Amino acid sequence: MDKPDLTEKQLSSSAVYDGRLLHVREDEVLLPNGNTSRREYIVHPGAVVVVPLLANGDVLMVRQFRYPLRCEFHELPAGKIDPGEDTLVCGQRELLEETGYKAGAWDFLTTIHPCIGYSDERILVYLARDLTEHGHRRDEDEFLENVRLPLDTALAWVREGRISDVKTMVGLFWAEKVAQGIWQTGELA
Repeated sequence: MDKPDLTEKQLSSSAVYDGRLLHVREDEVLLPNGNTSRREYIVHPGAVVVVPLLANGDVLMVRQFRYPLRCEFHELPAGKIDPGEDTLVCGQRELLEETGYKAGAWDFLTTIHPCIGYSDERILVYLARDLTEHGHRRDEDEFLENVRLPLDTALAWVREGRISDVKTMVGLFWAEKVAQGIWQTGELA
């Protein structure tokens, strides 16, 4: 039996808001049943999250205040992809900027889409190993603290709800599988 076509076709599109980072669109779409509807969504440039593993197996994370939720989070270093920027270069830049570390070995792990109901954001996840410290290069409005955690502790924090950031959770779950030898990676650089 053939699967039904569930594709919604764009009939029109208009900008609702254009900010420095986010852009909000509203589209009129043709539904599979022939009716029309409206879809509001956020256009995002995409981001990279880095899972930095230290030589002793600890994971290097950052603690920072996130304004939309008005609280501090423990998360993996991450940042948006600049126009035309290679995603690995973005990961390397963000790791150095936020933590002050460079990595000698990089592996691509996966791509996640964290908000599929209202955003086109995609986040590429990289594993960084063979870390050396070089001094952070944070933006003037960026206030972070490096936090070293054993991977088991970071995963316990996920179970306890102390880590709730989805990109960090996915990165830590991947790191666990790689550390256990369950999932293999191919070194990039």
